[in-house]
Amino acid sequence: MSEGTPEAVARRRVWKTPPGVPLCVEADLPDPGARSLVLQIGEAFFHGFVVRKDGQVAGYVDRCPHAGHPLALELDRYLTPDGQLILCGWHGAVFEPLSGLCVGGPCAGGRLTPWPVQVTGGVIRTA
Repeated sequence: MSEGTPEAVARRRVWKTPPGVPLCVEADLPDPGARSLVLQIGEAFFHGFVVRKDGQVAGYVDRCPHAGHPLALELDRYLTPDGQLILCGWHGAVFEPLSGLCVGGPCAGGRLTPWPVQVTGGVIRTA
C-alpha cells in the first residue's frame, strides 16, 4: 500500500482522543466561536473542533454525517455568519452548536459525532 492511497490515509486517522489533553484557553475562543484542532495520536491524527456558545463549550469530530467531509471550507469557519448554527460548507447542512443536532439540510435529524471536552481552570481539554 503506497503512502497516498485511500487505505493509507484512512489508517492514519483516529476518531477518539485520550482525556486531559489541553486544547486551548477558553478566553481565546470567542462566544460564539469555533476552532479547528488536529491532534497527533501516535502515528495517526484526530480532526475535531470546539464550539463556544452562550458560555458553554462543545466538541465534535470534524466530519459531516452526510458525506464524511470536514465541515469548514476555511480554517475555523464552522459557524453561520450570525454565529447561531454550525454550517457544513460543502452541503449546507446546519447543526445546533451545543447538541450537534442537524436542523436543516441533507442530514436533517442526524447529529455530529460528539468529541468529549471540558473546561478546567480556564483551559478547554479533552474529557
